[in-house]
Amino acid sequence: MPTRTCTDPIVTAQDGLATSRQLAALGLPTSTIADRCTRGGPWQRLLPRVVLLQTGVPSPRQRLRAALLYAGEAALLTGTAALALYGVRAAAPLTRLGPVDVLVPGTRNPRSHGYVRTHRTQVPCRRLPVEGLPCAPLTRATADAIPYLTGQDAVTALLAEVVQRGRCTLDELTTALRSTHRASDPRVATTIDALTAGVRSVAEARARRILREAGIPDPVWNRDLYLPDGTFLARPDAYWPHAGVALEIDSREWHLSPGDWERTMTRRNRMARHGVIVLSASPSQLRDSPGDIATAVRGALATGAARVGPAVRVGSLG
Repeated sequence: MPTRTCTDPIVTAQDGLATSRQLAALGLPTSTIADRCTRGGPWQRLLPRVVLLQTGVPSPRQRLRAALLYAGEAALLTGTAALALYGVRAAAPLTRLGPVDVLVPGTRNPRSHGYVRTHRTQVPCRRLPVEGLPCAPLTRATADAIPYLTGQDAVTALLAEVVQRGRCTLDELTTALRSTHRASDPRVATTIDALTAGVRSVAEARARRILREAGIPDPVWNRDLYLPDGTFLARPDAYWPHAGVALEIDSREWHLSPGDWERTMTRRNRMARHGVIVLSASPSQLRDSPGDIATAVRGALATGAARVGPAVRVGSLG
């Protein structure tokens, strides 16, 4: 019976896990299940009514599967667990995942237990299979992760990534944040404002705050620049059209390849060749010397405004 139970199609499909009810349906008495889950036994109880039919440390996938079995058939992974399966880099990887958030229908009420956090919803969610596990849509998972993120940068990194990588549109993300009442979180409101302006990274968001606090006029963010004949020139991180000044966030700290860095330098040199004043700032400078960055930008804007600016046209926000 032990061997046959361990290889049952249901158990195999569930990554070596089964509920007590499923095991009973396979013919195992409650006493037998309890005996096999005792210390030193061949099985272990990961959560109430959820049994792992093996010894040893459960894999990250088995922890997720156990959470779903505990929460019931209609449960969906959400929050950072779902984001990790979606491949969102701003979320913790599965190997370092802490609590697992699970979305359940409002008609059910499984309690949070152990590493599982259950969340009831009155609004039905699409059930999306990701790596073979049922997940909430990415926008909903993103919204459910917000309360457990620490600090403005963590929120900005997550929201900027899912938009920048084309995982969803800003409108789709904003709708999900509003429907889950996350849009009122000041960190979310600040990030949505920055994303709407065209900001696409934590470093750019920090630069925007520095410039605003210094009273420097807002630039346009991540806009294509074109020469008079319509030839594409570049897309700087920030650009002040009235002065012909561009601010580029130095990407070396984000571990770009040598080829990427070469292309970055070529782009900046091309802008300078056509009369654009190009300033650079690294993420560490933005963090440690914000006053120096503001002073440099203010000086460049004064210089740029006092001359005949470059013949450059600014495209619309893409």
